[in-house]
Amino acid sequence: MIDRLDAWIAAAAAFVWGPWLVWLLFGVHLFLTWRTGIIQRHLGLALRLSVTRDKGAPGDVSQFGALATALAATIGTGNIYGVAGAVLLGGPGAVLWMWLTGVFGIATKYSEALLSVKYRITDARGQMLGGPMMVLERGLNARWAGVLFATFTAIAAFGIGNMVQANAITDMVVTKKAVFHLVDWSDGSIKLALGLLLTVFTALVIIGGIRSIARICEFLVPFMAFFYVAGCLVLLIFSWQKLGSTLHLIITSAFTGHAAVGGFAGAVLAQTMRAGVARGLFSNESGLGSAPIVAAAAQTRDPVRQALVSSTGTFWDTVVVCAMTGLVVVSSGDWTRAGATKSSLCDAAFHHLGLFGDIILIGGLLTFVFSTILGWSYYGEKAVEYLFGEKSILPYRWVWVAAVFVGSVWKSAAVWDFADLMNGLMALPNLVSLLLLSGVIASESRRYFSGPRD
Repeated sequence: MIDRLDAWIAAAAAFVWGPWLVWLLFGVHLFLTWRTGIIQRHLGLALRLSVTRDKGAPGDVSQFGALATALAATIGTGNIYGVAGAVLLGGPGAVLWMWLTGVFGIATKYSEALLSVKYRITDARGQMLGGPMMVLERGLNARWAGVLFATFTAIAAFGIGNMVQANAITDMVVTKKAVFHLVDWSDGSIKLALGLLLTVFTALVIIGGIRSIARICEFLVPFMAFFYVAGCLVLLIFSWQKLGSTLHLIITSAFTGHAAVGGFAGAVLAQTMRAGVARGLFSNESGLGSAPIVAAAAQTRDPVRQALVSSTGTFWDTVVVCAMTGLVVVSSGDWTRAGATKSSLCDAAFHHLGLFGDIILIGGLLTFVFSTILGWSYYGEKAVEYLFGEKSILPYRWVWVAAVFVGSVWKSAAVWDFADLMNGLMALPNLVSLLLLSGVIASESRRYFSGPRD
């Protein structure tokens, strides 16, 4: 009976994340790019606003703090192992489709944040409560849809943002225990010790709420992104002779697919497109409705201003970080090796720099995963508050901390599949709100850009 239930959950998750949802999300990206008047052309302004305080504006954290928290949640293992998986499935051309998904996804991330700030409210504690659940309730008068979104979010958070991430850290350290000089330790002892350490650090941060989370993320996110991207650049510089041919291969394969070569089985154009688009969507979460929850907490006077700041999250996550991983993986040539896996491909690509490469890969994963746990804790917390009120916040935080430890030492495929299912279902009510309220998005954008602004 248990095995049959596990199979049903896996099948449901595979159906929800099938081609129909991938192309629906990409279609919404294209539609909102047109509806916002190609908001991507204001990227320079958005980047400037992301480091400029909106003094005296209502909100819980600075605009940069909200952006850093959202980036903390989106930049995770998918930016490294997920990109490698896209290349293994779709070939080098998947990197370009992933990149294009990030470019067009900027419009969706902008639109989500705009609506979330516009329809946010102040709760009894004087803090902001917003996100797709409030957009659905106040913008479309559909509280039932808001309850559905919050339920899916609260459940998905424990998977994609907690236990999966904690398990990724412990599995990676076990695999690389020689680097950490832990060869005399058993795998169970390593997971237990690291699980306790990760649990304590998580508790120290999230018990303080969004202000504590944002303070850590404001420091951690720029550091980890710079550290990882700099490491990728060093790898590319060391193999600069291959860079031109790598870019040519990525571009040509994106529109032709890729024939079998070495251990690579080959990919037709549709497979290449789907692999890249899916990886881009999973990575930046544009359209899933998660990042707008923290965007609603930002100190801002205008929904469009915060929407511009939030849109840069997709730029940094996919257009920069994922693209760097893609270039490193493709230029290494190891993706053609028979029997390559996501983890082995990343290990081989970064191993070209020896110990320094291991440090880049391990450091990137450690910081990416821990930051994701922090960011998603806030998403889940706000979903639970919407469903059950403020009294549920403190118990939720302690359950979240306990789940970090459980995820560190225990792995269940059914739990991961169920989390994937809930994560995909989050997108449906959110996409409905974006499409039905696209007129509001367009009118707010015209108002802001036609008048005086910062």
